[in-house]
Amino acid sequence: MNLKRSLQTAGLFFALSVFALPAALAVQAPEGTQRYTDVAPGDVFYENVAALTDMGIAKGFSDGRFGVTEPMSEGQLMIFAARVRSMALLGDAEAGAKAFSGEETADAYAQYLLSEGVIEEAPALFSAKATRAYTAHVLARLLPLDTMEAIAGKTVDRAIASGKFITDVNAETPWAEDIYNLYRCGISVGSDAFGSYLPDATLTRGAAAALLTRLTDPSLRIAPDWDVSAAVSAAGTTYADLVPDAETFYIAPMTDEEMESDILLMLADDSDTLTLQYDYLSDEGAHARLLQALKVLKSYAEQGYNAGASEYSDEGDLQIVFTAVAADDKVQLYRTEALEAAISVHDQLWNKGLITAQMSEREKAWVYYDWICRNCVYDYAAGDYSLSHIPYSLFSLGRAVCDGYTGALNLFLRLENIACTAISSESHMWCVAELDGEIVHIDATWGDRDGDEPDPYYFAMTPEMAWREHRW
Repeated sequence: MNLKRSLQTAGLFFALSVFALPAALAVQAPEGTQRYTDVAPGDVFYENVAALTDMGIAKGFSDGRFGVTEPMSEGQLMIFAARVRSMALLGDAEAGAKAFSGEETADAYAQYLLSEGVIEEAPALFSAKATRAYTAHVLARLLPLDTMEAIAGKTVDRAIASGKFITDVNAETPWAEDIYNLYRCGISVGSDAFGSYLPDATLTRGAAAALLTRLTDPSLRIAPDWDVSAAVSAAGTTYADLVPDAETFYIAPMTDEEMESDILLMLADDSDTLTLQYDYLSDEGAHARLLQALKVLKSYAEQGYNAGASEYSDEGDLQIVFTAVAADDKVQLYRTEALEAAISVHDQLWNKGLITAQMSEREKAWVYYDWICRNCVYDYAAGDYSLSHIPYSLFSLGRAVCDGYTGALNLFLRLENIACTAISSESHMWCVAELDGEIVHIDATWGDRDGDEPDPYYFAMTPEMAWREHRW
């Protein structure tokens, strides 16, 4: 999901130096002064309600109450929001609405917000209760959030990535991007320890006062105190976790599709041995099954296997054991060290903010492509029997050939839950991935040919582009 948003709507594209909030929008409530009968000093929303009143944004009810626990109507939201914007732009809370008139009390304020591009249409019924999601949508467009410091940006991005915070907001939630941006800027921290926003719930006038004052006064903004230290870590991931799902085991696979299903089930079981059974196989037939299995397994270069041996018994059992060239008895050690290194890089990139939850799959894949090209050199001295053919060599030795490059890239992509495989020609291997719903080819080996800077041409090639470069 891409959480980036544009603020180029009419009336919302300002430079920070131009959009300096006037002093009136940073009024602190005098301590101990009670303005309404239902909210006193020390109450949860006292400071927010008092500040809104002093700014001329809120006026309360005729009976002396603010209505702190009452639901905010869409009409009231229009009035409060329009006054905030008018104060910020014109220095007068009522100036914006004065240019408009309407039968409804809130209509002039709504027309002002409509003219400024804050809302797309006026509410159909001003008395309708404002949902928390709709309120976020209005507030996120009320003042330009891109000029505000994202005081909780990293924490919120990690929290979203963890799947443990703000869990009631997702890609299907109306105005999800606006909701997330309120969290990033310290305007909302949610309603419980896990930051739940309750997007479909109605907003109370007290909660609305809190959001509005945090929007207008930087000193009132707050960052959540969530513990998200492990939110973006891939620690504990195993090779078995990275294997695509397969359901059927074929005791005597013949087609590549059947062999692939068997191999995926083997890998998901964290095994290096495939046991099959055929009624009869000649030596040539047994060898053909071994080559077929290796061909399929090469598509999953991130697993670190690229060699194997087979044994066919008189009882019809064909056992294939997979290994890696030049690894001898250390193949499992090399696989473990490669995965641990990939996880370490993954976590570092997330913790440094080089990869974030709002980035697209294409953007994330580029970060890894760039990292590989900058941290590996092509091993021109490698022969057929070299560790440079597996991801371990890239991570531990800083050198590799095409299958090592591809295995490392695919390992990174799978840690991001990006579907990918490896594809081979007679003399080369590269990655095929699905990025944001599009099938693309990524050749990190050739992308690393021209010095320190990765060549963008070989990143996310269309199949037609890749075919022109190296046919398969």
